[in-house]
Amino acid sequence: MQRTPIPPEKKTVDVVIPVLNEAHVLEKSVQTVRAFLKTSLPYQWRVVIVDNGSSDGTDEIGRRLAAELPDVQFVHLHQRGRGRALRHAWTQSDADVVSYTDVDLSTELPALPKLIDAIFNDGYDVATGSRLMKESKTVRGYKREFISRAYNVMIKAVLFTSFSDAQCGFKAVSRRAVNEIVPQIKDQSWFFDTELLVLAEKQGYRVKDVPVLWIEDDDSRVKIVKTAGDDIKGVFRLRWALWRNL
Repeated sequence: MQRTPIPPEKKTVDVVIPVLNEAHVLEKSVQTVRAFLKTSLPYQWRVVIVDNGSSDGTDEIGRRLAAELPDVQFVHLHQRGRGRALRHAWTQSDADVVSYTDVDLSTELPALPKLIDAIFNDGYDVATGSRLMKESKTVRGYKREFISRAYNVMIKAVLFTSFSDAQCGFKAVSRRAVNEIVPQIKDQSWFFDTELLVLAEKQGYRVKDVPVLWIEDDDSRVKIVKTAGDDIKGVFRLRWALWRNL
């Protein structure tokens, strides 16, 4: 017997925005995301703001938005770490698909439905934005471009992966993948993204690369060199763990 397809309006999606000291841009970004979702996503959706350790009033803005807007939820965590924020939001969610975008909206929002449709309609478990496919378009400085490409070359050389971009802050994940993969992830910070993709691919989950338009945020406060160093440590930790499980 064939199952009756679930109509789009019955499917649920959480769009998570992890934030740290983003009081100056949070409300504008949330309203931009909401306006886009209202016209472009045919599913039931909710925006989830996850503040992890802000000290600039971000939490006050997040709480106000959640109180004023029925489609916005706010979560406050005392400890920092983007991975920690995503882990908490995704595992506490009851949505069929969870996703996230960085608050600076460097990645074009029109690519978000492509990620979500890949999960709902095409049988993928993880869909990720890619700044490094031929069809992708990026606007960023030479330093970030070089570090990003070098990092992704290293990922492929050390971990033998096939996805193209390990660190784009733009992903969608099925409920099954959240339940089965996310508990295995050790990292609580920026390497969370890479670890998610590597574990998914190595364990046979289907991973979809989606080319995106990505414009560097001049206000980004990511410490690129430190983050790159932490990520390299994560790569070799993960390589050792995978080798031990062979």
